[in-house]
Amino acid sequence: MPIMIKTIITTIVFLAFLSACNSNTESNSSSRKTNAEKDKKITKRDFSITNENAYNNLFFDSMVLVKFITDNKLDDSISRRITSFYNARNYQFAWFTNNGLTEQARGFWNMHNYQTSYGNDSVLKDKVLQKKMDGYTEEEEGFTVSVSDKNIQNTELKLTQHFIIYSLNNIEDGYIKRKEMERFIPRIKEDPLLLADSLLTKKHKNNKYYEDVNTSYKLLKQQLEKYVAIAKQGGWPVITATAKQLKKGSPVSQIIAIKRRLSLTGDMVADTTPVLNDALAGGIKNFQTRYGYAPTGVLTDGLIKDMNVPVASRIKLLLVNMGRMQWMINEPKGKLIVVNIPEFILHVKDGADKVFDMNVVVGKEGHNTMMFTGNLNQVVFSPYWNVPQIIVKSEILPAMKRNPKYLATHNMEQTGNDDGLPVIRQLPGNDNALGKVKFLFPNSFNIYFHDTPAKALFDKDKRAYSHGCIRLSDPVKMANYLLQGDAQWSPESIEEAMNSGTEKYVKLQKPVPVLITYYTAWVDENGLLHFADDIYGHDKAVIEKMFINS
Repeated sequence: MPIMIKTIITTIVFLAFLSACNSNTESNSSSRKTNAEKDKKITKRDFSITNENAYNNLFFDSMVLVKFITDNKLDDSISRRITSFYNARNYQFAWFTNNGLTEQARGFWNMHNYQTSYGNDSVLKDKVLQKKMDGYTEEEEGFTVSVSDKNIQNTELKLTQHFIIYSLNNIEDGYIKRKEMERFIPRIKEDPLLLADSLLTKKHKNNKYYEDVNTSYKLLKQQLEKYVAIAKQGGWPVITATAKQLKKGSPVSQIIAIKRRLSLTGDMVADTTPVLNDALAGGIKNFQTRYGYAPTGVLTDGLIKDMNVPVASRIKLLLVNMGRMQWMINEPKGKLIVVNIPEFILHVKDGADKVFDMNVVVGKEGHNTMMFTGNLNQVVFSPYWNVPQIIVKSEILPAMKRNPKYLATHNMEQTGNDDGLPVIRQLPGNDNALGKVKFLFPNSFNIYFHDTPAKALFDKDKRAYSHGCIRLSDPVKMANYLLQGDAQWSPESIEEAMNSGTEKYVKLQKPVPVLITYYTAWVDENGLLHFADDIYGHDKAVIEKMFINS
């Protein structure tokens, strides 16, 4: 072969090789760029979270998630988000603690149930997950959780998958950032003031914020800003006098301290006069209204105790309840009944409009009214009371031993036996524990609304006295509201059925969703911030896990 031809061929081969190398380099560069962009969307694993400082004390191996993603053939978008979610938590459980479901799991599942029932979100419907969660939520007292339990692991990851899908499908794009979604469930113990500051100072480039699509959360966040400002100014004064001392001697410094305390929270205008005047009485009334007392304007030791709760503690409560309100069904369509347990109030809504409120009696400690969603679908007039076996065992049997005629004198009868215990029911009538009507929304806790002959309890400020069911102060109003539009049920026929003495079930033409909540801090329709007692200790449990030095 001539040298010239040989040289040309060699040159061509070299150029082709160089071109191939350049092309491969560009391809690799492009691939690396794509991977880098994907990596940016995955939070790095936070190894600083340990058993000592974690919100939760249960962790699982990251390979469990890898297997879950593979077995469930999750698409790239979901798999990256779920990986990012657990990287941010250092593979700490989000939905289970060592004694059962977390509060956040119950809150999310309420929202999930509402969406699958009323939002027609077919993607979220999962019969296997529903059955498992029905079983887990039934466990009122909790249950022992093993981190190696495959069912627990799978349910944990399924809930996170559904949480991500729910957020993507039901929250308009841009209102909740990926990293914020990863912090819906607390990950690590934090300083409450620093956490509050981070929530108040965060900025979004698109100027869209989650509170814009969750009104309840937004209103509490506005109050958080006020309370953080008070904390930074040194908080409010401590009142050292008792109510009796103030009435007798009226120490000047203490009157000024009370007025200062009330003015800081907007219950009265600033007033430095050292006298018990009308302005102070008005401020006390406002404070009483916000804390669940009858607004008498009279200072009591209980009120002083509430006034002396440090502002830092109130900030913790605001943060805890903001966390709860992240799971609130916001702006529901159509009728909705909401019971806020610590408030002892039932709220009837139609969309964003309030229809009416009603005082209720809820479960006493040890007989907690549970948080859940349900569908109110039946009204029962002149009901029997089928006495729960736990009440038969703990209350009825001892009473029968003391008085052999106990059943007859209480209009009760035995209808059978169950595992050695008598089956007892109370006949319809004026003394029936359920009153003259009950309202059913089927649930695993056997909780329902009902009338009661014990009307005096509705006059009390704090109304936790039942065995778990919810007693209504005005059941006639509720019956008329639910049956309005049904030609068979006029107010007169409702009254007649309630007093007939014959049990009658009436199915509603359209069920009404019921939501049972537990908010100990909230803002009402008039813009007033309310606080309520933590009657079941839920706040205490969350605060101990959520904040340092708690």
